[in-house]
Amino acid sequence: MSPAPRRRWGLGARLLAAIVAVILVAAGTAWAVASAIGPEIFHDHMLMAQPSDSSVITHAEEAFTSAWRLALSLALLAALLTSVAVSVFLTRRIARSLERVRQAAAQVASGDYAARVPEVHMGAEFDDLAGAFNTMAADLGEIEQTRTRMLGDLAHEMRTPVATLDGYLEGILDGVVKADEPTLGMLREQATRLARLAQDITLVTAAGEGRLSMHWQPLQVGALIEDAAAQATARFTDKGVELRVEATEEARQTVLTADPDRLGQVLTNLLDNAVRHTPGGGRVQLGAQRTGSTLRLTVRDSGSGITAEHLPHLFERFYRADAARDRAHGGSGIGLAIVHSIVHAHGGAVTATSAGPGHGAAFTVELPVDAAQRPQSRST
Repeated sequence: MSPAPRRRWGLGARLLAAIVAVILVAAGTAWAVASAIGPEIFHDHMLMAQPSDSSVITHAEEAFTSAWRLALSLALLAALLTSVAVSVFLTRRIARSLERVRQAAAQVASGDYAARVPEVHMGAEFDDLAGAFNTMAADLGEIEQTRTRMLGDLAHEMRTPVATLDGYLEGILDGVVKADEPTLGMLREQATRLARLAQDITLVTAAGEGRLSMHWQPLQVGALIEDAAAQATARFTDKGVELRVEATEEARQTVLTADPDRLGQVLTNLLDNAVRHTPGGGRVQLGAQRTGSTLRLTVRDSGSGITAEHLPHLFERFYRADAARDRAHGGSGIGLAIVHSIVHAHGGAVTATSAGPGHGAAFTVELPVDAAQRPQSRST
C-alpha cells in the first residue's frame, strides 16, 4: 500500500511562513546588535560621568540591561503580533484573489469559456493577470466556436460530393445509370471538388502555422491582373456579369518581388467571390493603383453587399455571411481565408468594405512595392 501523499502548503501559508521567518531574523538581528553595542556605550557614558562609588556604575548597568531587554522584548513581541496580523490579512486576500483565478482556470479547462476573473484591485500586476486571463478565455471561446463551425461546415462540404459519388456509382453498379460521358464528367467534377477542398484546407492550415511556401521572383502587375481577368472571363460571361479592368499605367508598370501563383490565386479567389454574389446584369471592377511604395489592388462588385456585423469575420476559415446562400453557390468559406494568408505572407493587408445589403462590396489588397519590405518566408 503506497503512502498517502503529503499535503502541500498553500500560497497563503507559504507567504505567512516567509513573513514570520523574516520578522524572526530581523528580531534576532536587532537583539544581537543591541546586546553587543548597548551595554558598551552605556558603560562608557557612566565612566565619563565619574561617579564616586563604583557600585553605582554596577547598579546602573544592571538596571540598564534589565530595562533595555524588557523594552526590546516587548517591542519585538508587539511588532511580531501586529506584523503577523497584517500578514494574515494580506495573505488571505491574495489567496482569495488567486483562488478566483484557479476556479476560472478550472472552468475553462472543463470547457466553460465564459468564465471570467473580476478585478481584485491589488495592484497593476494582479489586474494585468486578470485581464490577460479574461482575454485568453475570450479567445479560446472564439476558437472553439470557429472549430465547431468549421467541423460542421467541413462535414457538409464533404457530404454533398460524397453522397453524389456514392449515389451515381451505386446506380451504375445496379445498371440504373449509364456510365456515359456526361455522367463520368459529373463524377469527375465532384471528385475535383473534394480534391480542391482538401488542397484549400491544407493551404490555409499551412499558412496559419507559418509553413506557407513562397517562390519569390519579379512580377509585373499588369501581367498579373490581365491573367486573372482572362481566367475569370468565361465564368463572368456565363453568368452575364460584366468584368471591367481599370488600372493606372503606373500600377501596370510596377514590378513586385512576389510569388506569381500565390498572388494570382488571391485575385482569382476575390473575383470568384465577387461573381458568386453578383446577379446577372451586374458588374465587377478589378482595379490597380500605386501610391508611393504601396500597390493597391481592388475588386469591387455591385452585388448583394455585406452587413457591418459580418465584415470583421470575413477572412476567418469557413466563415459565411450567409451560410445557406454560399452553400447553394458552392462556396466553402475558405477562399477569403486563403487570400488573407497569402497577402499577409507578402507583407501586405486585405480589407473589406460595404455600404450594406444591396450596395455591393469592395475588397482591397495593399502590398509593399519595395523588395526590401518582402518578409522572410520558407520556400520549397
